[in-house]
Amino acid sequence: MLRNNLSAPLSDLFPDLAAFLGCGTPGEWIEKALENSDILLIDHANCEKKAASTALNLMFKYIHHEDLLNKMSRLAREELLHFEQVLALMKKRNVHYRPLSASRYPGLMREQVRPREPGQLVDILVAGAFIEARSCERFHKLAFHVDDELAKFYRSLLLSEGRHFKDYLMLAENIAQTDISDRIAVFAAIDQQAVESDDQQFRFHSGKPALKIC
Repeated sequence: MLRNNLSAPLSDLFPDLAAFLGCGTPGEWIEKALENSDILLIDHANCEKKAASTALNLMFKYIHHEDLLNKMSRLAREELLHFEQVLALMKKRNVHYRPLSASRYPGLMREQVRPREPGQLVDILVAGAFIEARSCERFHKLAFHVDDELAKFYRSLLLSEGRHFKDYLMLAENIAQTDISDRIAVFAAIDQQAVESDDQQFRFHSGKPALKIC
C-alpha cells in the first residue's frame, strides 16, 4: 500500500491534499532549509506549539460544535507530542530553543478571515487546512534531502498532517453547510503568494528566499 511507502510522490500518497495546494515548495526554499537546519527545527517546534494552541482556542470558543471539540482535542494532543519530539531532536543536536519572529504566512492568512460568524470559523478552518497541507508537503519534500534520522521523523509526520488537513476541511464544509470553493480559492491564492514570492526571512512556512535573508 502507498501509505506504507511514504517516499512515494505526494500526489500518490495524498491526492486530495496535493490537488488542494496550488503550487509546490520552490527548490530554493529547500536549499535554504538545508543551510539553516537550526532555524528549521526551532521554527518547526514553534509551529507545533502554535497548532496545539489554535486547536485549544477553538475548543474553548466553539463549545457547541461537538465534532470540532473531538477533532481539535485529538489534534492538540498530537501537535504537543510532535512538539516534544522536535525538542528531543534539538537537544540531541545541541540546538538551543530561542525566540524567533513569526513567519508572515499565518498573518497573511488571518487578514482574509471574515469578522462575522459563521464565516469567521469557516475561514479559520480553511486556513488551518492550508497550513496543515503545506506542512505535509514540506515534510514530504524535505525528507528526500535531510539525514536519515530527520527523514524518518518527517515521514512519520505525514499521516497525521494529512489527517489534520482533512479534519479542518471537513469541519469547514460541515459548518458552512454550503459550497466553500470561493473561500478555498481566496486562501489558495494567499498560500501560493506566500510560497512563491520573495521572503526576507527563513522560516518553516516562508517563501522563496530573497538575496538578503535572515
